Amino acid sequence: MLHMINRSPLGSPSLESALRVAAKGAPLLLLEDGVYAARPGTRAEGLVKTALAAHPVYALEPDLKARGIERVIEGIAVIGYDGFVELVEEHSPVPWL
Repeated sequence: MLHMINRSPLGSPSLESALRVAAKGAPLLLLEDGVYAARPGTRAEGLVKTALAAHPVYALEPDLKARGIERVIEGIAVIGYDGFVELVEEHSPVPWL
């Protein structure tokens, strides 16, 4: 199951909620304001690094660019819309958190 996180970790527990319910190995996709979790040096970095130990983590490149985020935490895969569609096709159902 693909877990999509679209809220900022600075004001929402969406990432923590996803990690509580995600099975080991389930992919996490950061999109919309959720991409703020991908920024190195934020208070969410430790949580993301913990997530990376058990899950593939992706960040949607157009959303990163729209928010001026140029660097992401090492290990996060940056994908475009084609990669987004592939993830959704591969993993169903898709909960929004």
